Amino acid sequence: MNSYQALSAYYDRFTEDVGYAEWADFFQALFRREALSPKLILDLACGTGRLTRLMTERGYEMIGADASPEMLMQAMESTMELSPRPLFLNQRMEELDLYGTVDACLCCLDSVNYVTEPAALREAFRRVHLFLEPKTGLFVFDVNTPEKFARIDGQSYVREEEDVFCVWQAAVEDELCAYQFDIFSRENGLWRRAQETHEERVYPLETLRQMLAEAGFADIHTYGDFAFSPVRGGEDRVFFTARKRD
Repeated sequence: MNSYQALSAYYDRFTEDVGYAEWADFFQALFRREALSPKLILDLACGTGRLTRLMTERGYEMIGADASPEMLMQAMESTMELSPRPLFLNQRMEELDLYGTVDACLCCLDSVNYVTEPAALREAFRRVHLFLEPKTGLFVFDVNTPEKFARIDGQSYVREEEDVFCVWQAAVEDELCAYQFDIFSRENGLWRRAQETHEERVYPLETLRQMLAEAGFADIHTYGDFAFSPVRGGEDRVFFTARKRD
């Protein structure tokens, strides 16, 4: 089970090297490439809302949805002064339920891999399709590739700061990658330990393409990087785009 009860407090610190501005630039370039001018955008699996905030600051109306109440609390606290403020919803991808349609849906940082049950991912794609604006709605997401999972299998990683120490290990078995997190935080001179296990599924790219088509998407494209390069094989991350066609 994926949980951010302990990790949510440190997530932004541990991911400070993620270039959210580069992601936002990529999405805006993609909108131009697709001849779209979206106004209302869904940030699906928005986490602590860093991208949601950045896109709001760039003039988009934003909805953020995430399964973790702890992550959403961080998102709401970090966007309180924005006007208009993003709307945040505590929803799993496969339970997405919006009040109306959105012009685009973004799902970033391998969040699709975190949907470990293929049936749940099919339902998530179906729901995204349902809540996208007809004819023009755009769905964008990225995934960790099978090649990346093969590379990190058995690897350990450490993050150390003055008041927190985190070590996590990756292990791949039966098309599932389990990340075991051990987080040690110092409070009042004492060290406190918390453990979490996160899982991601290894999805072949062709399987994802088939799922999107089954959900009703068309114009399905893949890119190997932020420069829209074709997928050549061996990439750690691949971007998918798909259009809603009724």
